[in-house]
Amino acid sequence: MLAKSIVEDVLTAALSTGGDFAEVFAEDRFSNQLTLQNGKIEKSNSGRDAGVGIRVFNGLQSVYAYTTDFSKEGLLKAAKNAAHAIKGNGNQSIAPLNKEIIEPLHKIILTPQSVENTRKVAVMKKAYEIAKNYHSSIKQATVQMVDHEQNVLIANSEGKFVEDKRVRSRLSIQAIASDGTRMQSGFYGPGAYQGFEFFENLNLEHYAGEAARIAVTMLDADECPSGKFPVIIDNEFGGVIFHEACGHGLEATSVAKNNSVFANRIGEQVAPDIVTYIDDGTIPNEWGSLNVDDEGEKTQKNVLIENGILKGYLIDKFNGRRMGMDATGSSRRESYRFNPTSRMTNTYIAPGQSTPEEIIASTERGIYAKYMGGGSVNTATGDYNFAISEAYMVENGKVGRPVKGATLIGNGPETLRKVDMVGNNLAHGAGMCGSVSGSLPVNVGQPMIRVSEITVGGTKGE
Repeated sequence: MLAKSIVEDVLTAALSTGGDFAEVFAEDRFSNQLTLQNGKIEKSNSGRDAGVGIRVFNGLQSVYAYTTDFSKEGLLKAAKNAAHAIKGNGNQSIAPLNKEIIEPLHKIILTPQSVENTRKVAVMKKAYEIAKNYHSSIKQATVQMVDHEQNVLIANSEGKFVEDKRVRSRLSIQAIASDGTRMQSGFYGPGAYQGFEFFENLNLEHYAGEAARIAVTMLDADECPSGKFPVIIDNEFGGVIFHEACGHGLEATSVAKNNSVFANRIGEQVAPDIVTYIDDGTIPNEWGSLNVDDEGEKTQKNVLIENGILKGYLIDKFNGRRMGMDATGSSRRESYRFNPTSRMTNTYIAPGQSTPEEIIASTERGIYAKYMGGGSVNTATGDYNFAISEAYMVENGKVGRPVKGATLIGNGPETLRKVDMVGNNLAHGAGMCGSVSGSLPVNVGQPMIRVSEITVGGTKGE
């Protein structure tokens, strides 16, 4: 993508005013998006975006600049612009650049660019037919296919020089059910760090059928009561609640500035001993995985909470300086336009000993959250608010009627401490996560868990 000699010159220019570290991040990305509605392709977008980001450190000062000009003159101009904001005292020289050979963790068989749109549309139409024909109340189904190939080069003044190719694919299915007066929607969006083979091997009957089933089921749901209840949160995308309410608070982005409820608490018990919380960017072909992070460091399995004890954080190079701690292969950015920082990859609660049947049977009265929706969290306090897209009442150890309009309101650390059962059925779900370094593909996951008490907001009073 860039000659090593040019990268060396750019890094040297970036350090010309006394910075103590410089980095180059070059990117060339191909993206495709197809949207099918009412059985026809309504939108087809393809594009290419390429650019270079240049970062300079001087102690705890960081400057970032980017350009879309790949010429040597354009790159040197961007590097010097970044350098002008640094007033250091040193005369730092760059270490010799040694190219690292990365052994790919994720096998790619069919890159998106090699597959004709007709093959992609065939998969989408099949998913559409499954969702649309699920039930007579399904009035509309929309299928979206997204794939992209991102080629990156990362080099820095410490001698790092690494290149990587990243390929991701995702299929999103939304179904809308209506009985003429009421309307409900269902959604499922599986994704993977794979090529077109992901779509060919996808169980469309399951994913498209589930999107439609959620919509139909919730159409006839009762109003959800409000109050404090034991809440059973199912596996897979149920993990989004701890991704938001706890995961972001374990990123150095907030920890380094003491803007997290988990700051300065390593070694403390923050959860019951049945809870182990992990971020692992090395899981083969998972949606949030990477070979190397966006600072060129190999991803790794980071145990954040082990048997209830806080063990560590997700740390990028710059915030590692603030904290006096090593980076953990957790630095990410949406593109060259963003300054990287610590972010999650595949974050999940490890499986426990209980079966889902045992968890439900031991709950006298509560809420069963089968699928979670969107939400928000304040990382400084841990306070959160999440919608449940599919919920049920649990009565006398049995799952009862579906309920709609349910939200979970609470505090992440408090909720974490109230986990009293952890299932043995770990599963992961694909999503997108937005933060200061942009929108990124992440996996959330967990087995079924039970929280002894959460405040449930509903439209029916108790």
